[in-house]
Amino acid sequence: MILKRKVYDKLLAWKKECNGSRAILIEGARRIGKSTIVKEFAEKEYKSNIIIDFANVSGSVIEAFEKYKNKLDELFMLLSLEYGVKLYKRESVIVFDEVQKYPPARELIKYLVADGRYDYIETGSLISIKENVQGIVIPSEERSMSMYPLDFEEFCWAFNEELLVDYIKKCFADRIPLERGLHDRAMLMFKQYMLIGGMPKSIIAFLDGTRDFEAADVEKRDILHLYRDDILRINDKYKTKVLAIFDQLPGFLSKHEKRVRLGNIVEGSFVDQYSDTFFWLGNSMICNECFLTRDQNIGLSLNEDRTYIKCYMGDTGLLVSHAFDENTLSDSELYKQIIGDKLSMHEGMLYENVIAQMLVANGHKLYFYTQYNEEKHRNDIEIDFIISNNDKLKYKIYPIEVKSTKKYSVTSLERFREKYRQRIGGCYVIHPKNLQVSDGIVYLPAYMAMCL
Repeated sequence: MILKRKVYDKLLAWKKECNGSRAILIEGARRIGKSTIVKEFAEKEYKSNIIIDFANVSGSVIEAFEKYKNKLDELFMLLSLEYGVKLYKRESVIVFDEVQKYPPARELIKYLVADGRYDYIETGSLISIKENVQGIVIPSEERSMSMYPLDFEEFCWAFNEELLVDYIKKCFADRIPLERGLHDRAMLMFKQYMLIGGMPKSIIAFLDGTRDFEAADVEKRDILHLYRDDILRINDKYKTKVLAIFDQLPGFLSKHEKRVRLGNIVEGSFVDQYSDTFFWLGNSMICNECFLTRDQNIGLSLNEDRTYIKCYMGDTGLLVSHAFDENTLSDSELYKQIIGDKLSMHEGMLYENVIAQMLVANGHKLYFYTQYNEEKHRNDIEIDFIISNNDKLKYKIYPIEVKSTKKYSVTSLERFREKYRQRIGGCYVIHPKNLQVSDGIVYLPAYMAMCL
């Protein structure tokens, strides 16, 4: 079963626009479906293709790269013979799958693109981490494209809910609520997305197993083990710190503030001591980093404070399996509670994580805001997320509050709006209820976060 992915259309646009002048590198975490979609694209859009999987490549292929990197005629001949594929000028593509396993192939892209005979697609997991690019020159002839787990819209496509997605988008654009029955249907899809996540294998296991959450959980735990193995292979002193943060992510996210408190790991720790740790987790795309932003009168990235950080799991389905043991999930009670809105204690953690995931999938960097009140000795303003329109001439910010329950207050949002009124383009509350607009605040049902 091959799932429909938005990245396919992006590859079509790259092929048409670049016409051989740029290779494309698809970066993403492990098991998000990079290889699957690239193979489908190579087979459908080219007369022939060679897919070199550097995670499982023969010695003769490596030898060909090393021996004939400056003699492309011989290199192409040997690759053609090795894979039994005839290559056609401007009608064939060569795929470097898991290229981080053999960095010299990535460095060769400069000369392959200049040669101009074929197109080149690279895929990589953990590709931008320092130890994977040491000693090579990153080619300027390479265009990067980030790929993520399935977003909510792609998840709905897998369930044949294209019409529901179109209806949600129309209601968002018109600022009108969904018809009640369709709102309930959309919320059910959202809760399933929150529990299963966007990893292709877990979705396929769920669908093949007649909506089997346990089958999906088995796949997710396999992926978590792979991530842990990747961490254990780090060839640097910060390996133990990465592992500590990764293991304690559910604990950090279960707290009210959600942010990482390093003192909970080792007393007296500072963020500066963990810079490589967060670099690894962010660039591996296992996690989505969210930084504190202080002065809203200038661009979000210009005043970010990296000493305060939230670390969300890149996939909320993985967070569910990471946060709860197998016995808790195997009796299906947790799934029933979340589907039935009866798990208030942990649902806030999952809601905030999945909204972070949806915002990142839409291309947003994540920022949050707090204001400490000296008299009250606590924060009197807390905004979960702030996004911007990235317009240099008419720059506007959009604060977002995430509420997992139907009863809540918006005091923080109102105070923030009053303080930065001139900079705000709109205010959003994301909640389980239907869409409504009140006092200048747009209250969005959780599934509409895909429209931001």
